[in-house]
Amino acid sequence: MSKEGSISRYLPKRGARPTPDELLSAFLSHTSERGLALYPAQEEAILALYEGKHVVLSTPTGSGKSLVAEALHFKTLAEGGRSFYTCPIKALVNEKFFAFCELFGPEAVGMMTGDASVNRDAPIICCTAEVLANLALGEEGAEIDAVVMDEFHYYADKERGVAWQVPLLAMPKTQFLLLSATLGETAQLEERLKAVSRREVAAVGGLARPVPLTFEYRETPLHETIAKLIEESWAPIYLVNFTQRAAAENAQALTSVQLLSKEEREAIRKELVEARFDSPYGKDVERYLRAGVGLHHAGLLPKYRRLTERLAQRGLLKVVSGTDTLGMGINIPLRTVLFTQLCKFDGEKTAIMKVRDFHQIAGRAGRKGFDDEGKVVAQAPEYVIENLRLAAKAAGGKKVTKKQPPTKNYVHWDRATFERLQTKQPEPLESRFHVTFPMLVALLQTGDLWPMGGYGRLIELIGRSHESERAKQRHKLRAAQMVRALRRAGIVELIPCDDRAACYLRVSSDLQEDFSLFQALSLYLVSAVGVLDPESESYALDLLSFVEATLEDPMAVLFRQTDLAKERKLFELKANGVPYEDRIAELEKVEYPKPCSELIHGTFAAFAETHPWVRSEDIRPKSVARDLFERLSSFNDYIVEYGLQRSEGVLLRYLSEVWRALTQTIPESARDDILEEIIAHLRAVIRGVDSSLIDEWERLMGYEPSVEDAQRAAPGAPRRELAPDDPRRLAANPKAFAARVRSEAHRLLKALAERRYADALAALRPLEGEPEWSAQLLEEAMAPYFEEHASVDLKPAARLPHNTLIKQEREGRWEVLQKLVDPEGEADWVLHLIVELGGDVAEALAPDAPLIALRRIGT
Repeated sequence: MSKEGSISRYLPKRGARPTPDELLSAFLSHTSERGLALYPAQEEAILALYEGKHVVLSTPTGSGKSLVAEALHFKTLAEGGRSFYTCPIKALVNEKFFAFCELFGPEAVGMMTGDASVNRDAPIICCTAEVLANLALGEEGAEIDAVVMDEFHYYADKERGVAWQVPLLAMPKTQFLLLSATLGETAQLEERLKAVSRREVAAVGGLARPVPLTFEYRETPLHETIAKLIEESWAPIYLVNFTQRAAAENAQALTSVQLLSKEEREAIRKELVEARFDSPYGKDVERYLRAGVGLHHAGLLPKYRRLTERLAQRGLLKVVSGTDTLGMGINIPLRTVLFTQLCKFDGEKTAIMKVRDFHQIAGRAGRKGFDDEGKVVAQAPEYVIENLRLAAKAAGGKKVTKKQPPTKNYVHWDRATFERLQTKQPEPLESRFHVTFPMLVALLQTGDLWPMGGYGRLIELIGRSHESERAKQRHKLRAAQMVRALRRAGIVELIPCDDRAACYLRVSSDLQEDFSLFQALSLYLVSAVGVLDPESESYALDLLSFVEATLEDPMAVLFRQTDLAKERKLFELKANGVPYEDRIAELEKVEYPKPCSELIHGTFAAFAETHPWVRSEDIRPKSVARDLFERLSSFNDYIVEYGLQRSEGVLLRYLSEVWRALTQTIPESARDDILEEIIAHLRAVIRGVDSSLIDEWERLMGYEPSVEDAQRAAPGAPRRELAPDDPRRLAANPKAFAARVRSEAHRLLKALAERRYADALAALRPLEGEPEWSAQLLEEAMAPYFEEHASVDLKPAARLPHNTLIKQEREGRWEVLQKLVDPEGEADWVLHLIVELGGDVAEALAPDAPLIALRRIGT
């Protein structure tokens, strides 16, 4: 595709200084060319933006709020400024990123989600609200001219709402466009925004939907409801579930229903020709898609969610069975929204869903330009539907037993409940501002940029916050407690400065540049590093356990670990002849592995004595990343072993959080060689599972930049920064290089030890001048070893750095000897490996390609 977006030719020539009226005329010419006629609310909002006002736009889903956002990005780009688009979930960030690449050209658009960063210096950035909040607290926030905050009702979210409020407080010179279909009353918000920025605020609303909705309450079984809707041409259908399990089970059930014609099945087959379903759950996802059913929830790998979105956008799917997160604004064309239930678990209890949530999800029905109307359908409770069926049988003279209502995770709803949700207004927005350690550290890291220092700026932000005066006092008290704790931990130091009236605080210069208190318990983690003995063989693994204890529990993984532990314990108890009652008692004691649990709880209790506010936090010992590393498991092996096929995305997300905490929170001075290898192993696992986002961006750009490309690129030209483990820069970092090589050598070692010679071959890199291996040749080379030794020891103690010898032969070339340790501790066999990164060799390697070549196996 062209690297110029469709709107590019309407931008003014370089050096021109167009007036707002000229820019408005240019944008309207673009919309006219696209065949778009503005609705009154769109027109009012765009005019206000081009007059320099903030805009709070609250109109129904499908009323063209995205076009208003494009107008602001166009204006800012034309004026030489920088604009950001934010939303609550990464899937929507990804979608907007690709849409803006099409519109403005990929050179002009970048993306930042915390996990991935693409073209981050671009004039238009798509990001999560948390990323923008963090930037707003630093120097970069002052350089952002305009911000679009989509799904702004998240301002009232208990946990995440602070990220939607911080930019409004910390960026007084920035122009804001706040978008949502379910804001409710906003007068107080508008007043506070105007007070901070001294800029006029225009509130634009409207109740009329371009595509009106009809509502129906159905008392037929779910599969009959869906079949009837498809027969009446109401597909595509968004089947709303409130758990990932329910979404998957409904998708599975629908594969037995004939939803597609022969032609429709063939169209999907063609779309899936190049798709890779290479994870354990991939075959199930593929089967659903081929049946015309998409699956969409956070437990899926991102590449599968995006594939569902792409097929649905092309009108190839009849049903998308997803969780309610799909109602957050992801652009999937849907004619019908079908609620499987009207109650949901809100994290504390099961209750009838909030009016705001109902309207947000229901608003996905009806496609502008395709549908004359959308349909919203609610299923009656399952037991009610079953009782109606039984009543019909009884009327025919059959004896039946009435089905009882559920007693767990259920609150009754009926037709009247459905009607109330349709007519009630969304709940009022409530401020959720609070002070966090990441917020404080971000401010202190750039404190010398501000007249009052970072801490003074925090007090100023608290004063600007949308909180009551009483709440502001509580926030100031907590901020003071947090600063004292950071100073005691050595993270913050007091700096005297001659040209200031007072001293100021800053983050210690001993910490790495990108130091981050990843979340509240990270302060405890930093202080606890000194408890562990760096000379211990288990130091790195124990430190990994401390990191895992500070992170949210991936419950799907922990449940399966517990189940498997109980299965093994039950087998052992039965083999030992333990009586049934005693077996049950013993099984109740079994839980998932918690390495260092006693030490972690003890150090946390001591920490809480001097940091009382952390007592509200939970410390959660567990072993997921450690378990994966100790076993040298691949992602797929781990998924299969624990039966986590429906939760692949949960595991990937958790491993990403562990990797980020290791790299951003553990000081470099506390990292030994084994911890560096753990970091390298986790990074390789994460990148190897799902790199679809970066791959697709590179396809848009049409090239993979080399080192020379990056050096020659003009200022502002789009390029992706080379990853730390990219071969083109790896050799310059001996510590990272050694960790990468050990990680690859151990992966090869495991494949050989388990006699998986095809996998071993995949772990090797062909190298000119070295032997050409096949699976058969590897098997023959290992045969003498297995004649002498029963097995290869793969435990962490056998993989310590002294068993991987790395020696540089010459510039760009290394010899590596990986010892094979047997169960008795003997290490008389080695893998003789070569790493070649000289000349043009490194540039020819993909970042994830193996570095190691095998010369021989022997004594």
